[in-house]
Amino acid sequence: MAKVAFLGLGVMGYPMAGHLAKAGHEVTVYNRTFAKAEKWAAEHGGKAAKTPREAAEGAEFVMSCVGNDDDLRSVCKGDDGAFAGMAEGTVFVDHTTVSAKVTRELHALAAEKGVAFVDAPISGGQAGAENGQLVVMCGGEEGAYGRAEPVIDAYAKACRRLGESGSGQLTKMVNQICIAGLVQGLAEGLHFAEKAGLDSRAVIDVIGGGAAGSWQMMNRYETMIDDKFDFGFAVDWMRKDLGICLDTADENGASLPVTALVDQFYKDVQKLGGNRWDTSSLIKRLRSMG
Repeated sequence: MAKVAFLGLGVMGYPMAGHLAKAGHEVTVYNRTFAKAEKWAAEHGGKAAKTPREAAEGAEFVMSCVGNDDDLRSVCKGDDGAFAGMAEGTVFVDHTTVSAKVTRELHALAAEKGVAFVDAPISGGQAGAENGQLVVMCGGEEGAYGRAEPVIDAYAKACRRLGESGSGQLTKMVNQICIAGLVQGLAEGLHFAEKAGLDSRAVIDVIGGGAAGSWQMMNRYETMIDDKFDFGFAVDWMRKDLGICLDTADENGASLPVTALVDQFYKDVQKLGGNRWDTSSLIKRLRSMG
């Protein structure tokens, strides 16, 4: 068992930190809203810290799951940042989906302090976090990853190192690129079924076990049919992730025409007031068009 700090108690971080405590690790949490950290500590028997530095002091591992590049920098850097409280030889594991650029920047800064940095973005959504069934894609030194993996296992069903610093974030970009096209295809298929007067549930029952089947189909088709969109990853966050994918594609020369198009479709969903709807709300855009 290890002494662990966890920074960021959003819909993903809150249950992830809980799994660490349940596994027997000694956990100290930090959240921008201190009351939420106190609530978590009361529920799970851990400690609440008022700054990332305070949370990180004495920890062998520091995990983070915050919002974006700037949020990650803010919990890592500065006098109150986690790096200031981490001892040489400790490991920082970042579960935030951010750019590979900020990952490499912080990896280098951590190395100057004798701290290892593992980028470890996650997939599986809120349900995966709550059930301890996340997929974790990692980048960083092999030794640091090897030390962190047993701790990550508290909330992961799969965890793998893909290469050096930034490789985890690049892999997460592939994940989001694939999801964007899948969800749009599913939305169009269900929309077509509705317009054709078919029983959409019967249609999915038939095609779901064939070549058209996917995780998105089997986990989202019913809520999409029922016009309910509060069961997964928010549109605002998906647009943030797709923006990272498109910016990186500009840098490496990859062509992402479908991703760029679906990003604009999500922008349309935002205009409908769907910022916090989950990503399957692409069908809402189609229904709004008549």
